[in-house]
Amino acid sequence: MSATTGAGPRGGARRGDLPAVGMVLGAAASVQVGAGVASSLFASIGPAGAAALRLVVAGVVLLLVVRPRVRSWTRRQWLLSAGFGVSLAAMNTSFYEALSRIPLGVAVTCEFLGPLVLSAVLTHRRRDLLWVGLALVGVVGLGVGGDGAGGSLDPLGVLLALTAGAFWAGYVLLSARVGAATPGQSGLAVASAIAALLLTPVGVLTAGTDLLHPQVLALGLVVALASSVVPYSLELVALRRLPERTFGVLLSLEPAIAAVVGFLLLSQALPWTSVVAVAVVVAASAGSTASAGRERRRADRDLATRAAGGGG
Repeated sequence: MSATTGAGPRGGARRGDLPAVGMVLGAAASVQVGAGVASSLFASIGPAGAAALRLVVAGVVLLLVVRPRVRSWTRRQWLLSAGFGVSLAAMNTSFYEALSRIPLGVAVTCEFLGPLVLSAVLTHRRRDLLWVGLALVGVVGLGVGGDGAGGSLDPLGVLLALTAGAFWAGYVLLSARVGAATPGQSGLAVASAIAALLLTPVGVLTAGTDLLHPQVLALGLVVALASSVVPYSLELVALRRLPERTFGVLLSLEPAIAAVVGFLLLSQALPWTSVVAVAVVVAASAGSTASAGRERRRADRDLATRAAGGGG
């Protein structure tokens, strides 16, 4: 789960963009490695404890780095940041709960439906509804493949992953509004702190003093850096160098990257039917992103033409 908003340069990718492409792919891989490391904490502190630990560490790091000046904040700024924090807490908790029940590649693929459906709803294009339909076919195909170990997928795990996707869509909506309403990254820092406050009681109740074990804290730091700090930093730089369409298409590879990381890090081998299903969802997401890019460029050209005509 990485940031998918922001405005990059327009136009096609250039050869000089290759380092930026590597940054986006590295960010996606970092997020999934962070999820893989987090899953190693489930046995000792549980999924909710892992989510709480990640957000507490990330919140502390962001507050120390950003140092938001909130004394002059308006009620609207606080409400938006609070909503953003709730979406962060719910998204991470439901995703980790899903990850404790189904393979990483399957969880991320199901979760990806959230922003994809959001894109179709916001654009009102029939073509995007077709992309969403294709993605749904892919997710249904995951159920045919099972869990990769000869059993069927845990229905609750799939439902939790879809829930995480719904909150991811909310995260995308709120991140844009919070970014516009608050200076710099202060909104993200405050939202992360609010999410940490919401989940800390849950983490304490489920994990207790195990949260303070040195090895657990060390792994929590790795998860927070790999899942939040590192990918956000890489994407921030990449967004300044890549067209939005290229950036979005690259992020569409996340389900496939998650499947590879799950195989390499967690020994979660998916059957060929699930591999095909993941590829279908990746294709649907990439197709929707590319289609949106074409529509934006056409709208820009129409606007420029009207402006030129009006000036004549």
